[in-house]
Amino acid sequence: MTETLLALLPAWGPWLLAATTFLSCLMLPVPASMLMLAGGALVATGDLALGATAGGALAGAVLGDQVGFLAGRGAGRVLPRLRGKRARTMARAREKLRRNGGAAVFFSRWLFAPLGPSVNIAAGALAFPHRIFTLAGVAGEVVWVALYIGIGYAFGANLEAATELASSTLGLLAALAVLLALGWWLIGAARRRSN
Repeated sequence: MTETLLALLPAWGPWLLAATTFLSCLMLPVPASMLMLAGGALVATGDLALGATAGGALAGAVLGDQVGFLAGRGAGRVLPRLRGKRARTMARAREKLRRNGGAAVFFSRWLFAPLGPSVNIAAGALAFPHRIFTLAGVAGEVVWVALYIGIGYAFGANLEAATELASSTLGLLAALAVLLALGWWLIGAARRRSN
């Protein structure tokens, strides 16, 4: 499937990116990140326009987030009946939302992307404030799209290197986020201890 979508990308660019980012936000297994890397490479060669490419990917992702949120509003009664891995993922998403609010939405768009679709549904089910969800979601999707299209643009001649760099960059950013959270927690613990 990935090879077919990559072959269609030069002709359908922004539309294909919009469709794949939309579907990825609804838990469907499509190679959205890989297509954005390839889209960035096509921007570098002049085969696609940067604004349309990034705009298509961003529009699809934001629309997918909103559909997931609205589906969560309607699925609130169904979620407690989930079992297995899906139930654990949804429970984790609900806990992240309760503890971290908009930050959970923001980071689940790009840093902890596999949790993103579950956060969308959980936010809707928990009646999370729609405005905060939307602002944090759009900001996170901008980071996701800019990161992947930017890396694809920079390393477009070697898509394999771009994929590895994207993975390494996300790993580094995740480690930095954990380090910052740990530092924040240590500072808070030291303040509580001194009081």
